[in-house]
Amino acid sequence: MAKVVKKKKTIQEAAKAIISVHSSFNNTIITIADENGNNLAWSSAGSNGFKGTKKSTPYAAQITMKKALDNALAYNIKEAKVRVAGVGAGRESAVRAIGGTGIKVTNIKDITPVPHNGCRQKKTRRV
Repeated sequence: MAKVVKKKKTIQEAAKAIISVHSSFNNTIITIADENGNNLAWSSAGSNGFKGTKKSTPYAAQITMKKALDNALAYNIKEAKVRVAGVGAGRESAVRAIGGTGIKVTNIKDITPVPHNGCRQKKTRRV
């Protein structure tokens, strides 16, 4: 029986990062990636112990952002670009939670997908 030797993961420092905030009506998911798009850390309101309607609150988004940034501490992130997507309540509070960590935010971009009259809408409901 041969012994399998695993290669140890080396942590590479990423001075610049991309923080993606996806805030829906039900949950807030935060992903931190380096400039090449490789994931460094992630967190969601559900994985932080919030259940049901509490996942969609601004407080849950704030705690989720702090948890994601704690997971990415080993990478020594100095500045970040923030991409915000979705229509949930945790959009602003997640971005504000970055301010107290010492990470410089270079730009904030809203990447919520908006249709330019693409697909036909559902017919209106008649009661």
